[in-house]
Amino acid sequence: MKYSFALATLLAAGPAFSDQITPDAFAALPPPDVVILGETHDNPTQHAHQARAVEVLAPAALVFEMLTPEQAAKVTPELRRDAAALAEVLDWDSSGWPDFSMYAPIFAASTALVYGAALPRDEVRRAFSEGAADVFGAEADRYGLTTPLPEEMQEDRAQMQFESHCEAMPLEMMAGMVEAQRLRDAAFSRVALQALEDTGGPVVVIAGNGHARRDWGMPAVLAQAAPDVTVLSVGQLVAPPDEAPPYDVWLVTEAAERGDPCAGFAKASTD
Repeated sequence: MKYSFALATLLAAGPAFSDQITPDAFAALPPPDVVILGETHDNPTQHAHQARAVEVLAPAALVFEMLTPEQAAKVTPELRRDAAALAEVLDWDSSGWPDFSMYAPIFAASTALVYGAALPRDEVRRAFSEGAADVFGAEADRYGLTTPLPEEMQEDRAQMQFESHCEAMPLEMMAGMVEAQRLRDAAFSRVALQALEDTGGPVVVIAGNGHARRDWGMPAVLAQAAPDVTVLSVGQLVAPPDEAPPYDVWLVTEAAERGDPCAGFAKASTD
C-alpha cells in the first residue's frame, strides 16, 4: 500500500511542512519498506539530497536504476570510499550517465547492499515493438503489464514522451516508448522487492523522477505486485508546480546548468 496514512500522521504531528519538504525533513520521514528517491539525472543538488537521505534512512539495500546486476556485484566496501576506482570498475564513463562525481556520495553514504536494476538495452528495445508483458515474462500479470493502460493515461504518457524527446519523433511512435517505460518500472520494482526479501529492508531506490511517480511509476507497480509493502515516493523538481505533483513528498531545487537538451535532436534531424 502507499505510505499515505503514516505520512499524513507525521505531517500532522511533526514539523510545520506540508507535502512539500526541505532536505532537512528527511530526518523526520517515516521508515517505509521502500523509499524511491527521484532525481533529474544531471542535477548535482538533487544527488546531494539523495546522499543525505540515504545517510539518514540507513537502508539495508540500495537499488540503482543506473547499474546492471553485474555492475552492482562489483561494488565493494573499499571501492565505495574511492570514487575514481569505483567509477573505473563500473566503466561509468562508457555508461552514458552524468558525471560519477554526482553519484559517488550516494554510494559512500551507506554500507547497504547494492543492487542493479538496469535491463539490457536489447530487452528495452524489444518492449518497444513486442510490448512490455512479452519481454518481462512469467510474472507480467503480477506487475500489471498484461492490463492495458486507461486510454487517457496512455495518451498522457505518450504526449509526455513526445515532449521529452523534443517532438523530434512521430507521436505515434511514443506508444512503444510507453511500453519500454512500463517494462523498466516493473523491472525496477521486481529488484526492489527482491532486495526487500533478501535484507528485510528498508530499501532505497535511486531513479529518475518519472519512476518515482505514484500514479504510474514504481509506486503504482509495487501496489499491484505487493500491496502489503509500504512505499514512499520523493520527487525533486526544479520549479514550483502549478498543482500537486504525483509524489508522496517533494522538494524544489535549483536547476542544473546545461545547454539546450533538444539541440542534439535538431542536429540529428538535419544530418
